[in-house]
Amino acid sequence: MCVLLDVSNLTTASQGIKRFPASLPCIISMDALCGLPVPLCPSCCRIPPMPPPRKQAITLTQLRILLAIADSGGFGDAALHLQMSQSAVSHAIAALEEQLGVVLLSRGRYGARLTPVGERIVTHARQIEQELEAIGREANLAKGLEGGQVRITSFRSVATHILPEVIVRFSQRYPAIDLTLTEYDDIEPVEAALRNGQADIGFTHLPPAQDFDAWELLRDEYVVLLPANFRPAGPDLTWKELVSYPLIMPPEEDSTLRSVYTHCQQFGYTLTVAYRVKTDSTIVGLVAQGLGAAILPQLAAVPIAPEIQVFSLPVPLFRVIHVIVLAKALQVPAVFAFLEMLRSHARLNA
Repeated sequence: MCVLLDVSNLTTASQGIKRFPASLPCIISMDALCGLPVPLCPSCCRIPPMPPPRKQAITLTQLRILLAIADSGGFGDAALHLQMSQSAVSHAIAALEEQLGVVLLSRGRYGARLTPVGERIVTHARQIEQELEAIGREANLAKGLEGGQVRITSFRSVATHILPEVIVRFSQRYPAIDLTLTEYDDIEPVEAALRNGQADIGFTHLPPAQDFDAWELLRDEYVVLLPANFRPAGPDLTWKELVSYPLIMPPEEDSTLRSVYTHCQQFGYTLTVAYRVKTDSTIVGLVAQGLGAAILPQLAAVPIAPEIQVFSLPVPLFRVIHVIVLAKALQVPAVFAFLEMLRSHARLNA
Protein backbone atom coordinates (compact mmCIF):
# COMPACT_ATOMS: atom_id res chain seq x y z
CA MET A 1 0.00 0.00 0.00
CA CYS A 2 1.25 3.54 -0.81
CA VAL A 3 0.40 6.68 1.10
CA LEU A 4 0.64 10.16 -0.41
CA LEU A 5 1.58 12.47 2.42
CA ASP A 6 2.33 16.18 2.48
CA VAL A 7 5.49 16.32 4.58
CA SER A 8 6.39 19.93 4.12
CA ASN A 9 5.87 20.52 7.85
CA LEU A 10 7.76 17.43 9.04
CA THR A 11 11.29 18.47 8.09
CA THR A 12 13.81 18.36 10.94
CA ALA A 13 15.81 21.50 11.56
CA SER A 14 19.07 19.64 12.04
CA GLN A 15 19.30 17.72 8.76
CA GLY A 16 16.54 19.07 6.56
CA ILE A 17 15.35 15.48 5.99
CA LYS A 18 11.68 14.51 6.01
CA ARG A 19 10.94 11.73 8.55
CA PHE A 20 7.85 9.56 9.04
CA PRO A 21 6.58 6.94 11.44
CA ALA A 22 8.21 3.60 10.79
CA SER A 23 4.80 1.93 10.69
CA LEU A 24 3.99 3.41 7.27
CA PRO A 25 4.75 0.66 4.67
CA CYS A 26 5.56 3.01 1.77
CA ILE A 27 5.54 6.76 1.61
CA ILE A 28 5.62 9.17 -1.33
CA SER A 29 6.35 12.70 -0.23
CA MET A 30 5.08 15.81 -1.97
CA ASP A 31 8.18 17.93 -2.19
CA ALA A 32 7.54 21.29 -0.63
CA LEU A 33 9.69 23.10 -3.14
CA CYS A 34 8.53 21.74 -6.49
CA GLY A 35 5.33 19.87 -5.61
CA LEU A 36 6.49 16.65 -7.28
CA PRO A 37 6.24 13.19 -5.69
CA VAL A 38 9.61 11.99 -4.36
CA PRO A 39 9.89 8.34 -3.21
CA LEU A 40 11.44 7.95 0.27
CA CYS A 41 12.81 4.88 1.99
CA PRO A 42 10.82 4.19 5.24
CA SER A 43 13.82 2.82 7.08
CA CYS A 44 16.03 5.88 6.78
CA CYS A 45 13.69 8.39 5.16
CA ARG A 46 16.39 9.51 2.70
CA ILE A 47 15.91 10.41 -0.97
CA PRO A 48 17.47 7.65 -3.15
CA PRO A 49 20.60 8.75 -5.04
CA MET A 50 20.23 9.88 -8.65
CA PRO A 51 21.48 7.38 -11.28
CA PRO A 52 24.88 8.23 -12.82
CA PRO A 53 24.76 10.19 -16.10
CA ARG A 54 24.75 8.00 -19.19
CA LYS A 55 27.97 8.11 -21.20
CA GLN A 56 27.68 9.36 -24.76
CA ALA A 57 27.85 6.48 -27.24
CA ILE A 58 30.72 6.14 -29.70
CA THR A 59 29.52 6.92 -33.21
CA LEU A 60 30.35 5.21 -36.49
CA THR A 61 31.48 8.56 -37.86
CA GLN A 62 34.13 8.80 -35.14
CA LEU A 63 35.42 5.32 -35.97
CA ARG A 64 35.53 6.09 -39.70
CA ILE A 65 37.49 9.28 -39.00
CA LEU A 66 39.92 7.35 -36.79
CA LEU A 67 40.46 4.77 -39.54
CA ALA A 68 40.97 7.50 -42.14
CA ILE A 69 43.67 9.13 -40.00
CA ALA A 70 45.32 5.76 -39.37
CA ASP A 71 45.40 5.05 -43.12
CA SER A 72 46.49 8.51 -44.28
CA GLY A 73 48.80 9.45 -41.41
CA GLY A 74 47.37 12.90 -40.83
CA PHE A 75 44.30 14.94 -39.99
CA GLY A 76 44.49 17.02 -43.19
CA ASP A 77 44.64 14.07 -45.59
CA ALA A 78 41.87 12.31 -43.68
CA ALA A 79 39.69 15.42 -43.93
CA LEU A 80 40.23 15.58 -47.70
CA HIS A 81 39.40 11.90 -48.10
CA LEU A 82 36.23 12.20 -46.03
CA GLN A 83 35.25 15.58 -47.56
CA MET A 84 35.12 17.17 -44.11
CA SER A 85 36.79 20.18 -42.58
CA GLN A 86 39.96 19.53 -40.61
CA SER A 87 38.43 21.15 -37.53
CA ALA A 88 35.50 18.69 -37.67
CA VAL A 89 37.94 15.77 -37.87
CA SER A 90 39.96 17.10 -34.91
CA HIS A 91 36.80 17.68 -32.85
CA ALA A 92 35.53 14.15 -33.53
CA ILE A 93 38.83 12.56 -32.42
CA ALA A 94 39.05 14.78 -29.31
CA ALA A 95 35.50 13.75 -28.36
CA LEU A 96 36.31 10.06 -28.94
CA GLU A 97 39.42 10.26 -26.77
CA GLU A 98 37.44 11.98 -24.03
CA GLN A 99 34.73 9.32 -24.17
CA LEU A 100 37.24 6.47 -24.01
CA GLY A 101 39.53 8.19 -21.53
CA VAL A 102 42.68 7.32 -23.50
CA VAL A 103 44.94 9.04 -26.03
CA LEU A 104 44.54 7.41 -29.44
CA LEU A 105 46.86 9.54 -31.55
CA SER A 106 50.21 11.16 -31.00
CA ARG A 107 50.23 14.51 -32.81
CA GLY A 108 53.42 15.92 -34.28
CA ARG A 109 54.85 18.18 -36.95
CA TYR A 110 54.79 15.37 -39.52
CA GLY A 111 51.33 13.99 -38.93
CA ALA A 112 49.55 11.78 -36.43
CA ARG A 113 50.64 8.34 -35.24
CA LEU A 114 48.60 5.78 -33.37
CA THR A 115 49.50 5.16 -29.76
CA PRO A 116 49.72 1.50 -28.65
CA VAL A 117 46.15 1.56 -27.34
CA GLY A 118 45.12 3.43 -30.48
CA GLU A 119 46.48 0.59 -32.63
CA ARG A 120 44.47 -1.98 -30.66
CA ILE A 121 41.30 0.10 -30.92
CA VAL A 122 41.82 0.58 -34.66
CA THR A 123 41.92 -3.21 -35.03
CA HIS A 124 38.46 -3.41 -33.46
CA ALA A 125 37.26 -0.46 -35.56
CA ARG A 126 38.27 -2.30 -38.74
CA GLN A 127 36.31 -5.34 -37.61
CA ILE A 128 33.28 -3.09 -37.07
CA GLU A 129 33.78 -1.62 -40.55
CA GLN A 130 33.85 -5.13 -42.03
CA GLU A 131 30.62 -5.98 -40.24
CA LEU A 132 29.02 -2.81 -41.58
CA GLU A 133 30.05 -3.81 -45.10
CA ALA A 134 28.45 -7.20 -44.50
CA ILE A 135 25.26 -5.44 -43.43
CA GLY A 136 25.43 -3.34 -46.59
CA ARG A 137 25.83 -6.47 -48.72
CA GLU A 138 22.74 -7.98 -47.14
CA ALA A 139 20.80 -4.79 -47.85
CA ASN A 140 22.10 -4.69 -51.42
CA LEU A 141 20.93 -8.24 -51.91
CA ALA A 142 17.42 -7.08 -51.09
CA LYS A 143 17.77 -4.08 -53.42
CA GLY A 144 18.99 -6.13 -56.37
CA LEU A 145 22.67 -5.10 -56.31
CA GLU A 146 24.07 -8.62 -55.94
CA GLY A 147 23.76 -9.23 -59.66
CA GLY A 148 22.80 -7.60 -62.91
CA GLN A 149 24.64 -5.64 -65.57
CA VAL A 150 25.69 -2.07 -66.32
CA ARG A 151 26.47 -1.26 -69.96
CA ILE A 152 28.62 1.86 -70.45
CA THR A 153 29.48 3.61 -73.68
CA SER A 154 31.89 6.52 -74.01
CA PHE A 155 34.25 8.47 -76.22
CA ARG A 156 37.96 7.74 -75.89
CA SER A 157 39.32 10.33 -73.44
CA VAL A 158 36.71 9.63 -70.76
CA ALA A 159 37.12 5.88 -71.28
CA THR A 160 40.88 6.26 -70.90
CA HIS A 161 41.26 8.72 -68.03
CA ILE A 162 38.01 8.80 -65.99
CA LEU A 163 36.26 5.45 -66.14
CA PRO A 164 39.07 3.02 -65.15
CA GLU A 165 39.25 4.34 -61.57
CA VAL A 166 35.47 4.41 -61.19
CA ILE A 167 35.05 0.91 -62.65
CA VAL A 168 37.68 -0.52 -60.28
CA ARG A 169 35.95 1.00 -57.24
CA PHE A 170 32.54 -0.16 -58.44
CA SER A 171 33.74 -3.72 -59.11
CA GLN A 172 35.31 -3.91 -55.66
CA ARG A 173 32.08 -2.79 -54.02
CA TYR A 174 29.69 -4.78 -56.23
CA PRO A 175 31.71 -7.75 -57.51
CA ALA A 176 28.61 -9.65 -58.71
CA ILE A 177 27.55 -6.92 -61.16
CA ASP A 178 28.84 -7.29 -64.72
CA LEU A 179 30.24 -4.14 -66.33
CA THR A 180 30.75 -3.68 -70.05
CA LEU A 181 32.47 -0.68 -71.65
CA THR A 182 32.21 0.19 -75.34
CA GLU A 183 34.51 2.93 -76.61
CA TYR A 184 33.86 5.09 -79.67
CA ASP A 185 35.92 7.76 -81.44
CA ASP A 186 33.10 10.30 -81.42
CA ILE A 187 29.79 11.20 -79.79
CA GLU A 188 27.21 10.13 -82.37
CA PRO A 189 27.72 6.35 -81.84
CA VAL A 190 27.50 6.87 -78.07
CA GLU A 191 24.09 8.52 -78.35
CA ALA A 192 22.91 5.92 -80.86
CA ALA A 193 23.85 3.08 -78.49
CA LEU A 194 21.70 4.62 -75.75
CA ARG A 195 18.74 5.20 -78.08
CA ASN A 196 18.93 1.65 -79.45
CA GLY A 197 18.97 0.07 -75.99
CA GLN A 198 22.55 -1.19 -76.38
CA ALA A 199 23.88 0.84 -73.43
CA ASP A 200 22.59 2.16 -70.10
CA ILE A 201 25.02 5.04 -69.42
CA GLY A 202 26.86 7.29 -71.86
CA PHE A 203 29.09 10.37 -71.94
CA THR A 204 28.97 13.39 -74.23
CA HIS A 205 30.79 16.69 -74.64
CA LEU A 206 28.04 18.15 -76.82
CA PRO A 207 24.89 19.84 -75.48
CA PRO A 208 22.66 16.88 -74.47
CA ALA A 209 19.69 16.16 -76.70
CA GLN A 210 16.18 16.45 -75.26
CA ASP A 211 15.67 12.69 -75.13
CA PHE A 212 18.46 12.34 -72.56
CA ASP A 213 18.67 13.06 -68.85
CA ALA A 214 22.08 14.58 -68.19
CA TRP A 215 24.27 16.02 -65.44
CA GLU A 216 27.68 17.67 -65.61
CA LEU A 217 30.64 15.46 -64.78
CA LEU A 218 33.55 17.84 -65.38
CA ARG A 219 34.91 20.75 -67.45
CA ASP A 220 37.85 19.93 -69.70
CA GLU A 221 39.97 22.85 -70.96
CA TYR A 222 41.15 23.08 -74.55
CA VAL A 223 44.94 23.53 -74.50
CA VAL A 224 47.42 24.60 -77.18
CA LEU A 225 50.42 22.31 -77.63
CA LEU A 226 53.55 23.91 -79.08
CA PRO A 227 56.99 22.43 -79.85
CA ALA A 228 60.03 23.05 -77.68
CA ASN A 229 61.51 25.66 -80.05
CA PHE A 230 58.51 28.00 -79.75
CA ARG A 231 59.42 31.31 -78.09
CA PRO A 232 56.35 33.24 -76.90
CA ALA A 233 56.47 37.02 -76.79
CA GLY A 234 54.96 37.05 -73.29
CA PRO A 235 53.63 34.77 -70.58
CA ASP A 236 50.34 34.21 -72.45
CA LEU A 237 49.80 32.98 -75.98
CA THR A 238 48.35 35.55 -78.41
CA TRP A 239 45.98 34.96 -81.32
CA LYS A 240 48.63 36.12 -83.81
CA GLU A 241 51.14 33.63 -82.44
CA LEU A 242 48.58 30.85 -82.64
CA VAL A 243 47.45 31.45 -86.23
CA SER A 244 51.05 31.85 -87.43
CA TYR A 245 51.78 28.20 -86.64
CA PRO A 246 50.73 25.29 -88.88
CA LEU A 247 48.21 23.23 -86.92
CA ILE A 248 47.90 19.47 -86.53
CA MET A 249 44.21 18.80 -85.93
CA PRO A 250 41.67 15.96 -85.92
CA PRO A 251 39.56 15.35 -89.06
CA GLU A 252 36.93 17.97 -89.92
CA GLU A 253 34.06 15.62 -89.09
CA ASP A 254 35.36 15.11 -85.53
CA SER A 255 32.95 16.84 -83.13
CA THR A 256 35.70 17.50 -80.57
CA LEU A 257 37.02 20.65 -82.26
CA ARG A 258 33.85 22.19 -83.69
CA SER A 259 33.54 24.60 -80.80
CA VAL A 260 37.22 25.59 -81.16
CA TYR A 261 36.79 26.79 -84.76
CA THR A 262 33.66 28.75 -83.78
CA HIS A 263 35.45 30.20 -80.76
CA CYS A 264 38.38 31.50 -82.85
CA GLN A 265 36.07 32.95 -85.51
CA GLN A 266 34.24 34.93 -82.83
CA PHE A 267 37.49 36.84 -82.23
CA GLY A 268 38.21 37.30 -85.94
CA TYR A 269 40.79 34.55 -86.47
CA THR A 270 40.81 31.54 -88.77
CA LEU A 271 42.98 28.53 -87.94
CA THR A 272 45.39 27.18 -90.58
CA VAL A 273 45.38 23.36 -90.55
CA ALA A 274 48.41 21.68 -92.10
CA TYR A 275 47.76 18.07 -91.05
CA ARG A 276 44.57 16.10 -90.31
CA VAL A 277 45.27 13.21 -87.95
CA LYS A 278 42.70 10.94 -86.34
CA THR A 279 44.54 9.68 -83.25
CA ASP A 280 45.23 12.06 -80.34
CA SER A 281 48.51 10.38 -79.37
CA THR A 282 49.79 10.74 -82.95
CA ILE A 283 48.95 14.45 -82.90
CA VAL A 284 50.89 14.90 -79.66
CA GLY A 285 53.83 12.97 -81.12
CA LEU A 286 53.95 15.16 -84.22
CA VAL A 287 53.98 18.29 -82.08
CA ALA A 288 56.86 16.85 -80.05
CA GLN A 289 58.81 16.42 -83.30
CA GLY A 290 58.33 20.11 -84.12
CA LEU A 291 56.00 19.67 -87.09
CA GLY A 292 53.44 22.16 -85.85
CA ALA A 293 51.07 23.07 -83.02
CA ALA A 294 47.82 21.45 -81.93
CA ILE A 295 44.66 22.31 -80.00
CA LEU A 296 43.17 19.47 -78.00
CA PRO A 297 41.08 18.98 -74.88
CA GLN A 298 43.43 18.35 -71.98
CA LEU A 299 42.01 14.87 -71.31
CA ALA A 300 42.62 13.93 -74.95
CA ALA A 301 46.19 15.31 -74.92
CA VAL A 302 47.58 13.57 -71.85
CA PRO A 303 50.14 12.13 -71.43
CA ILE A 304 52.06 15.11 -72.79
CA ALA A 305 55.78 14.79 -73.48
CA PRO A 306 57.85 17.07 -71.21
CA GLU A 307 59.42 18.95 -74.13
CA ILE A 308 56.01 20.14 -75.36
CA GLN A 309 54.89 23.60 -74.23
CA VAL A 310 51.30 23.88 -73.05
CA PHE A 311 49.25 27.10 -73.16
CA SER A 312 45.63 28.07 -72.70
CA LEU A 313 43.90 29.61 -75.68
CA PRO A 314 44.18 33.45 -75.73
CA VAL A 315 40.59 33.39 -74.46
CA PRO A 316 40.20 30.12 -72.51
CA LEU A 317 37.64 27.58 -73.70
CA PHE A 318 36.25 24.48 -71.99
CA ARG A 319 34.16 21.55 -73.11
CA VAL A 320 31.55 20.35 -70.63
CA ILE A 321 31.39 16.57 -70.28
CA HIS A 322 27.97 15.21 -69.31
CA VAL A 323 26.79 11.83 -68.11
CA ILE A 324 23.67 10.88 -70.07
CA VAL A 325 20.96 8.24 -69.76
CA LEU A 326 17.87 7.79 -71.87
CA ALA A 327 15.06 9.89 -70.41
CA LYS A 328 12.08 7.99 -68.97
CA ALA A 329 13.92 4.66 -69.26
CA LEU A 330 13.39 2.15 -66.45
CA GLN A 331 16.84 1.63 -64.94
CA VAL A 332 17.88 -1.29 -62.75
CA PRO A 333 19.38 -0.62 -59.28
CA ALA A 334 22.87 -1.43 -60.57
CA VAL A 335 22.71 1.52 -63.00
CA PHE A 336 21.68 3.91 -60.22
CA ALA A 337 24.55 2.60 -58.08
CA PHE A 338 27.08 3.29 -60.85
CA LEU A 339 25.66 6.78 -61.41
CA GLU A 340 26.02 7.50 -57.70
CA MET A 341 29.64 6.36 -57.79
CA LEU A 342 30.27 8.70 -60.73
CA ARG A 343 28.81 11.58 -58.70
CA SER A 344 31.06 10.67 -55.79
CA HIS A 345 34.09 10.66 -58.12
CA ALA A 346 33.09 14.07 -59.50
CA ARG A 347 32.78 15.53 -55.98
CA LEU A 348 36.19 14.18 -54.94
CA ASN A 349 37.86 15.64 -58.03
CA ALA A 350 36.00 18.95 -58.17
